[in-house]
Amino acid sequence: MTDRTPAAVRIAETAARFREVNGDHPMTADDDAYVTAQFVPLEALCGALGRDPDEVRRLMLAGLLPLPGYLRSDGAEMVPRDLFALADAAGGVEHLRTWFTGHWEDPAQGDAEWAAYLSGQYVCLHAVTPAGIRRKAELTAEITARLAAAGDDPSPEWRLALHACVDELDALEPAFTAYDRLRFGGPVSRDTCVDAPRTLFPRVPR
Repeated sequence: MTDRTPAAVRIAETAARFREVNGDHPMTADDDAYVTAQFVPLEALCGALGRDPDEVRRLMLAGLLPLPGYLRSDGAEMVPRDLFALADAAGGVEHLRTWFTGHWEDPAQGDAEWAAYLSGQYVCLHAVTPAGIRRKAELTAEITARLAAAGDDPSPEWRLALHACVDELDALEPAFTAYDRLRFGGPVSRDTCVDAPRTLFPRVPR
């Protein structure tokens, strides 16, 4: 049966689902500028790629593609430019979940990461891929553990190892914006695992 849901209804449903997941927080002018620089409106991306934005919204609501990363203050659904890359790699949206979760040995962890991916909240990575998600988790865990074991006067070797992890994480992550700290309820990984370590333990001069 053909789906005859009006586009305006689907847009409203997508916005409602987004707010259900992220809460209803204001977007400032700075937030809008950041998001516009980092992401692209769904309508524009679909227009460039010859895709139907209403069908994409249907797939989002059906749990087959991730929700938008942001709703700009003008209502634009902001998505990554590579929104369809993983579905294409999987051979289509109908295969995406199996392909995606297969990157984790533990099925429960794979399912948890799939749910996180569908939320659209992986705005913490320049490129959202299973490999990137896994590496970010490894780096944040290692940095957190190193900070916990730092002691009063870490050695130069310890600092070098810490900064190697921090620099790698820095390359994976964007800057984030104030809106992110509202929806995530506090500091983000860039605050705790990039900026804080660099402040607390400056690089050793060479």
